[in-house]
Amino acid sequence: MPIYEYQCQSCGHELEAIQKMSDAALTDCPECKESTLKKRISAAGFRLSGGGWYETDFKTGKKKNLVNQDSGASAPKADKPAAS
Repeated sequence: MPIYEYQCQSCGHELEAIQKMSDAALTDCPECKESTLKKRISAAGFRLSGGGWYETDFKTGKKKNLVNQDSGASAPKADKPAAS
């Protein structure tokens, strides 16, 4: 479940809450008891980048989108005309 950050618009109190994505946003501040709690926009705690398990492990055959293949396969080369 994701962790959401909240900040109270009245007293400035900040908190984090673990919630389901389908849960309604919190509105009541636990400090001042006002209904002025707003969800903050924050970055995720991790980032998936590069070629990893999600790129190679669950795809089969020609569905794989591998940049560096060590199998010796390379892009097709254009035929050179024979020298005369």
